Amino acid sequence: MSPSPPITIAGETIGPDEVRNVSIVVAETYTGQPVMIRLQVWTAPEPGPTVLISGAIHGDEINGSGIVREIIRSRPFKLRRGTLVLVPVVNVLGFEHHTRYMPDRRDLNRSFPGKQDGSLTSRFARAFFDEVVRKCDYVIDLHSAAWTRTNFPNVRADLSQSEIARFASSLGCEIVVNDKGPKGSLRQEAVRAGIPAILLEAGEVNKVEPMVVEFGLLMITGALFGLGMTEKEGREPLYQAVVRRSVWVRAEMGGLLDYHVAPGDVINKGQPLATSMTLLGEEQSVLVAPFGGVVIGMTTLPAVMPGDPVLHLGQIAGGYRRIMKVLKAASRKSLHSRLRTDLQTNLVVVEPGE
Repeated sequence: MSPSPPITIAGETIGPDEVRNVSIVVAETYTGQPVMIRLQVWTAPEPGPTVLISGAIHGDEINGSGIVREIIRSRPFKLRRGTLVLVPVVNVLGFEHHTRYMPDRRDLNRSFPGKQDGSLTSRFARAFFDEVVRKCDYVIDLHSAAWTRTNFPNVRADLSQSEIARFASSLGCEIVVNDKGPKGSLRQEAVRAGIPAILLEAGEVNKVEPMVVEFGLLMITGALFGLGMTEKEGREPLYQAVVRRSVWVRAEMGGLLDYHVAPGDVINKGQPLATSMTLLGEEQSVLVAPFGGVVIGMTTLPAVMPGDPVLHLGQIAGGYRRIMKVLKAASRKSLHSRLRTDLQTNLVVVEPGE
């Protein structure tokens, strides 16, 4: 077989079977110093797809950074075909200030593909999109939940496109959400440019959670195996459910919450989800599930006002009772069970009425 063709990023040409660190200038500071995104490029000896793994497009969502760094550090698989482009932190300016946003208060993940003569964020987005994203055949964009929230790992993808649906399924994630992504997001704009792109959501902001990193490594390994780039398989999920519709269950009264479910739980219609209590421990109201489905995410801040989002529920295509049986039979040592337990450590989860 002929050797893998070279790839050129930021003026650097990387030949087959190399590992190269590359820096891309995307902006300047107030003092005129260059702002650079650092990345690592792996090339295999044989030709194949080029896959981008990007973390921290939102500067405080650093679980993705932890996943990418662990790939760089531990080399959990050997690349046999194609090219892997690893970017631990895209939004380096937000990352330096522990914030989701860019210095001009714009959201980088609403600004792609960007403009060369636009705002700071728009120019930054354009430089990254042109220099990195357009050089790739597939994209896996890593995110966490927003501030004061946590997410059970879930893949988000436009499942109306068969190639993207196959790519999303190959990660081996239990929850796959059918979603095109917001306008201006890296994922939606990459797909518009003909590049299959998916998003992996997991955990909280401002943390690198060990269980999320372990899960993420297996997800990426599975995706690369599915593309024929490695010989190492990922994980077989306990189940795989497609979420066609999701809603936020919101607080009805102000108070402190006792939770009755955890991230990743599969629940019945009418099941108690959380109880609102006064500061003196008096029960005020009980939030119940509007339908049977899965807990995709939830707030980690138990102090709420009326209308505040509490739990993000996904309605599972094809029903959920089969999945409940699978989870009931699953070992507590399974990755799914260990991750669920880990994500609920910052929550008070009790039985209703306790």
